Amino acid sequence: MPRVVDVSEPVRSASGGRVEVPPSVSVGVVVWLASELMFFSALFAAYFTLRASTIPWPPAGVHLATQRTGAATVVLVLSSLTMHLAVRAGERADRTATTRWLSLTAGLALLFLANQAWEYAQVSFRISSHAYGSMFFLMTGFHGLHVIGGVVFMAAVIGMIAGPGARAPVGTTVQVCAYYWHFVDVVWLAMFITIYLIR
Repeated sequence: MPRVVDVSEPVRSASGGRVEVPPSVSVGVVVWLASELMFFSALFAAYFTLRASTIPWPPAGVHLATQRTGAATVVLVLSSLTMHLAVRAGERADRTATTRWLSLTAGLALLFLANQAWEYAQVSFRISSHAYGSMFFLMTGFHGLHVIGGVVFMAAVIGMIAGPGARAPVGTTVQVCAYYWHFVDVVWLAMFITIYLIR
């Protein structure tokens, strides 16, 4: 009968040495992020395929708020730094500092979303206007949904680790949230370069 390994206990190899087993939730999140990477890769592939076959690209009359969105991108990059500080506080099991850094990260994310909503209200085209409009709203829209998901994720983590009676493991819980958030940030950097800079 196969031996069942309890990952909550140290695992030893055949030679008796200790083997580090990552938490199953961390492995699950990494696998899920790999599927998300494939999803966004498909969006980028569609964007570049349409760009190669559509002249002009972008169509005449398309104007994006590149400088303002660049500033929002800096805000999102700063949120990766505050998330890293939340992870460091979590490693120390400092629930108060972890909650503070996570709250700041969520606040920066909301600033980024506010800029995205502002731009959606100002652009002169819609998702049905042309192929460029379809890809712009699909790519930025799906990313925006992931940012909203990240804010909800952070709020859930804060709820799990905050308060005097909280017993959730701080380090692992925040680390898993950080995997997701850094992924969202990296995807946006690629989008910003693709949509706003390489035109």
